[in-house]
Amino acid sequence: MATGRNTTTVTRFILLGFNEHPELQVFLFVLFLGIYFMTLAWNVSLIILIKIDSHLHNPMYFFLSNLSFVDIAYTSSVAPKMLYDFFKKQKTISFVGCAAQMFVFIGMGGTECCLLAAMAYDQYIAISNPLLYAAVMPPSICMQMAMAAHVGGIFTGLLQTISVFHLYFCGPDIINHFFCDVHPLLTLSCSSTFTSQVVNFIVVCMVGGTSATIVLVSYLHIIVTVLKIHSARGLAKAFNTWASHLLTVVLFIGSGLFAYLHPIARYSQNQDKVVAVFYGALIPMLNPIIYSLRSKEIKDALEKLKEKRKQMSIFFP
Repeated sequence: MATGRNTTTVTRFILLGFNEHPELQVFLFVLFLGIYFMTLAWNVSLIILIKIDSHLHNPMYFFLSNLSFVDIAYTSSVAPKMLYDFFKKQKTISFVGCAAQMFVFIGMGGTECCLLAAMAYDQYIAISNPLLYAAVMPPSICMQMAMAAHVGGIFTGLLQTISVFHLYFCGPDIINHFFCDVHPLLTLSCSSTFTSQVVNFIVVCMVGGTSATIVLVSYLHIIVTVLKIHSARGLAKAFNTWASHLLTVVLFIGSGLFAYLHPIARYSQNQDKVVAVFYGALIPMLNPIIYSLRSKEIKDALEKLKEKRKQMSIFFP
């Protein structure tokens, strides 16, 4: 540690991870390793499939490929370090490394919130105004919406990271979490955290709250439109298309808002770890499944890919 009061004395932090359950270390390592590999495999596969199949070159799958990229970066900001540290006695992370991890994690989380809002709006236009869909959602508008989501996420991560790491840390340097997050670090600060808490509240409300509002309003309009469908088959098809999407969005944004909006005085270490596993590991793994499992276009693209592989195997057995 440095000694001057005018500079940050803590030069590195110690992450406790899941040390409170030593008997579960092997099980948790295998579990999280499996979740991370499946997240990478499914999201990368979805990006490649969307890229190579021209029938998937539309706004919905453009946003979905962006979401898959963000999910890879989002979970990769935490998972490799966490897995590497699992069996280390002292899980250290440098001050700069901690700031970088927080920036990427929160930045990608903010980007995902914005993308989910864009996807909900896209679904609303596709279902409520199908005849105007091509005019309302041309490629240029989709690109601008995706860029705005990424810029919004970067801005979110930057504000949150600066608001936390401008604080004075003089010790202790032990973070009771498996990655560098806002609330665990605020509890370690030796200076007033009021400004940081206000910034955290405003940013989360602006990004998470606005995204949640857009999602809920969009899906309320979708529900109204769907209920006007008189065909039972059409109603079931429409319900299958958006119901699982809405559930995922609500779980991700809802758990994120719960984790970041509660006051620091009510911070619960174990509770926040469980919630963080949910929105930081499980949702990125489930997104490509939920968004593509009920998609006829994805199923058709996979069938075409299988047929091509069969044809190739005839010439190259």
